[in-house]
Amino acid sequence: MRRRIIHIDEERCDGCGICADACHEGAIEIIGGKAKLVRDSYCDGLGDCIGPCPRDAISIEEREAEEYDAETVRRRMLEREKVDTGGAGCATAGCPGAAPRAMDPPLGEVGSEKGSPVASRLSSWPVQIALVPPNAPFLREADLLLTADCVPFALPDLHERFMRGRVTLVGCPKLDDAGAHVRKLAAIFEEAQPSSVTVLRMEVPCCGGLTGMARMAIEKDAPHIPLEVHTVGVRGGVSTERLQ
Repeated sequence: MRRRIIHIDEERCDGCGICADACHEGAIEIIGGKAKLVRDSYCDGLGDCIGPCPRDAISIEEREAEEYDAETVRRRMLEREKVDTGGAGCATAGCPGAAPRAMDPPLGEVGSEKGSPVASRLSSWPVQIALVPPNAPFLREADLLLTADCVPFALPDLHERFMRGRVTLVGCPKLDDAGAHVRKLAAIFEEAQPSSVTVLRMEVPCCGGLTGMARMAIEKDAPHIPLEVHTVGVRGGVSTERLQ
């Protein structure tokens, strides 16, 4: 049948993966460093993937294509959800809220006067290690901040002191899958070649696993990247250690 369906301009595409995350049907995958429409029948032609594309590489065309198969897509996404979450039933694949995007935090000093609002220094989204694609453009040669997810509750000046000018990645070395995080970080370091990595961990012993994850990933794929570790006390004090 002839119908509306997406078209991907491979010359413009830089393989960032944003469109794949924005597609609710899982019709787009990154293959060989480029976004690909894996099957015509997975694409509903509504174009949810178009807006997020930073390279304007996606458009809608009208051509002969398989009919959209909603039931096959539903079953496929359920299977992908099981794989992505280990059967826990909390989907991340295709979630529009997890679509990677860069943001422009304010450049000047904010909140210096008593009672004035404090601005966020968050420069990109998502922040969870598990959700960030290694080829996200905002990771390229960035200064990365790898922080434990308990840190914001103990460190009131986190945004100005550590997040400003850095790309933030968040994880828990005790509750998350450490092996998966090491693999993801290694992929990020290899792909993005960040300028530096700063680890922000809590003083509790289990949080040392975050430093271990960073060191293992760096030693595996990017031993030249500078690594600095800051340990936050439960009352907010900070000590610093430069590892390489």
